[in-house]
Order: sequence, then C-alpha cells, then structure tokens
Amino acid sequence: MANWTRRGFIATAGASLTTACAGGTESRKRFKIDANVDSALTQMETEVPFTTSLLNAAAGMLVMPKITKGGLIFGGAYGEGSLLVGSAPVDYYSIVAGSWGLQIGVQQIAQVIFFMDEHSLSKFRAKPGWTLGADLEYTLIDNANAAGLDSNTVRDGVYSVVFGQAGVLVGVSLEGSKYTRVIR
Repeated sequence: MANWTRRGFIATAGASLTTACAGGTESRKRFKIDANVDSALTQMETEVPFTTSLLNAAAGMLVMPKITKGGLIFGGAYGEGSLLVGSAPVDYYSIVAGSWGLQIGVQQIAQVIFFMDEHSLSKFRAKPGWTLGADLEYTLIDNANAAGLDSNTVRDGVYSVVFGQAGVLVGVSLEGSKYTRVIR
C-alpha cells in the first residue's frame, strides 16, 4: 500500500482537476458546434427549400455551419462542423483551405455535404483527411433557383450545398480544401 504524502496528494488532485477542466473545454466546443449545426440546417431549409429531399434521403451529411474565408492575393479559410448520421453527430471535422490568385475580401459561408449512399459515406469516414474532388467526386449546388432535386434526379453519391453567404470576397483564385476529423 502506498503512503500518501501531502505533496503527492496535492499533485494527484491538481492533475485530476486539470484533466477535468480540459475535458469540459472540449465539451463546450462540441455543444457550440452542435447548436451552430442545428441553426445552419434550419437556415438551409429556409433559404434552399429543395434540400429537404436531400435531408430525407442522405445516408449522412457533413455540416459546416460557418466557414470564414479571407484573402488579399493569398487567402485562407477555416471552419468546424459535424458529421451527422440520421440526426445524431458522430464525428467532428474542420476545414482548412488555402488559395492564391487575384482576390480581396472576407466572406462567411455555410456548407452541407450530403452523402447519398453508404459507400460514399464509408469512403469519407475511412480517410484521416479528405479533399473534395481529389478523394471523392461530388456535385456542387450553389444556385438554388436553378436546382430542383427529388428522388428521380438524385444520381450522384455526394452533393455539396453552399448557402448563407455574408461579406464579399472578389476575384479569381485556385483553391484547395481539406476536411480533417478533430476530437471535440
């Protein structure tokens, strides 16, 4: 049996308290992401009504409620969100993007990536980092007036919907984005 000294007890208690506080910080981030995801889905259904059919048919969806982009020749973007299967968050992801070209400004957008079948969802979850276009082909829907999807027209495995644009980012650039699983 170990003999506890006052110094040993204080060190153990301090380490336990630090660990407990660190876990709480991550929990708060997770709850904040979950709340932002719920708000983004409500906003998407209001602004882009045809997405209701995608919501109902998807095997899973990656919701990035706020991606902040900025650039002056060189640019970057960052955001965090969660992967939902059914309506439950199963993993948390970040997006990091870099760009180069004629660009200036700051903009925030929301993005939802719909995985329409189990194969596409499994392929996404199997990789530690994922890039749209390079790792999985997708269809970008960024014009709500031109799009109309139903069970007869959904043919691709992955759809990306961008909405809720705020701010102005003007220019032409080359961009690369990477989605990475994070612990929250």
